[in-house]
Amino acid sequence: MSDSPAGQAGAGRLPAPARGVTVAVCQLGPVFGQVGANLAAVHDGVLAAAGAGAEVVVLPELVTTGYAFQCAQEARTLAEGVDGPSLGAVAALAAEHDLVIVGGFAELADDVVYNSAFLVDRSGLRAVYRKVHLWGDERRWFTPGQGPAPVVNTHHGRIGILICYDLEFPEWTRIAALAGADLLAVPTNWPASPVPHGERPIEVIRAQASASVDRVFIAVCDRVGPERGTHWVGGSAIIGPDGYPLALSEPGGRPQTLLARCALAQARNKSTSTVNNVVADRRPELYGRITAVAGTRP
Repeated sequence: MSDSPAGQAGAGRLPAPARGVTVAVCQLGPVFGQVGANLAAVHDGVLAAAGAGAEVVVLPELVTTGYAFQCAQEARTLAEGVDGPSLGAVAALAAEHDLVIVGGFAELADDVVYNSAFLVDRSGLRAVYRKVHLWGDERRWFTPGQGPAPVVNTHHGRIGILICYDLEFPEWTRIAALAGADLLAVPTNWPASPVPHGERPIEVIRAQASASVDRVFIAVCDRVGPERGTHWVGGSAIIGPDGYPLALSEPGGRPQTLLARCALAQARNKSTSTVNNVVADRRPELYGRITAVAGTRP
């Protein structure tokens, strides 16, 4: 599991998940620093998703606080421990409505601030993942995590957790897939950039590629709403293990909830033809250079 206080995320074997699990992503517009208002929006979004039949709900990155910090003290002031009121409120929702909920928060642990994501279900907090690959100014406010993405055995299937920029590292998604993830739940805050006419945002394309390469479901929950001059892709998506979207956010940058019925057992079939398999066909003895060569910056 990750380097979090939630402990090992359940390494034992579970039977294949039910034929279909309804997954929701709640694309919201957090307001920076307004934790109470953001939790109210989470409450309303989760209730609406549950009312529509959702069993697994994914929320945006840093959904409780907003994203655009301007100094480390802001992040520290808004950060909470895993026993804080924000996770307590979300865990109560999960217990009341028998949901699995994944979302992002600023975590304070042992006087260190992390960009983290939680997974809660009817039994309480199951896992916390601390983002390993920090984007842009995040490295000024947060300490990077030091543990792999947890893969949690839930009563709906095996759910892995990544955060935003983590998706751009194929090694990281592959590790979660090899750990047995059926579904990768990915809270994100994707800053908007120009998109050529007729094209899909590259962030969504990368998520589709990851799902196809690793033969897993991916539920990406982005955010909307301008925040301190930053605009967002609003590119939430639920993607099948063939890489094709089961649900995509509508353009226009508005809050919305996507739902898709996902046969998570399909992610346990890694075959791509009658003779090919994305796990069995690997040649790990030739991949040592990936970890032997340290990253460099220009």
